[in-house]
Amino acid sequence: MTNDLMIHLVDDEESLRRSLTFLLVSAGFAVRAHSCAKAFLELLPLSGRNCLVTDLRMPDVNGIELLQQMHRFNMDVPAIVITGQGDVAAAVQAMKAGAFDFLEKPLREEALIAAINGAVGQRRTGRAIAGSESIATRLRQLTEREHQVLAGVLDGLQNKMIAYHLGISVRTVEVHRANVMAKMGARNLAELMRMAITVDTPAQSLETQV
Repeated sequence: MTNDLMIHLVDDEESLRRSLTFLLVSAGFAVRAHSCAKAFLELLPLSGRNCLVTDLRMPDVNGIELLQQMHRFNMDVPAIVITGQGDVAAAVQAMKAGAFDFLEKPLREEALIAAINGAVGQRRTGRAIAGSESIATRLRQLTEREHQVLAGVLDGLQNKMIAYHLGISVRTVEVHRANVMAKMGARNLAELMRMAITVDTPAQSLETQV
């Protein structure tokens, strides 16, 4: 691992900042911790290689607003959003705002390190997870019901809400969702979101399809 990468950790919870800083430093990363988004924004523009790990829910400037402000500053920094359970809808918004990945708390060490390496690696090489033509081909393999479930997932809806809108059972939604993931070749929701963004999948609300 090269030592020219700086991880900027933004979280308003001191105990989490301390634990994640210790984890990342132990893994060989250089880390600079910030108690709020404004403290990080004051450092812009950044030099060298950087990666942002930011909490989603923060006072004043939240994680999504932070990504939007970075976009306005034309700062092309790979970003990973960390979020509490139940924040999937907001995490989807973060992906649309440019986040490479999002991880739910409590964080697993291997998942965080893999996300950082993936974000930095993709940004450095310019590699896409798959070509848009290939992704479009996979999308055409989905059934009508699977497209409806996918729309609900991209809306950030939980399985029970998708089931309610479609008038089917939660278990049936789980089966369709698993089929979507398999057909698309997505390992997780973040990767599925990146695929949808790659082909500019229309953000059609589930209610308009049923």
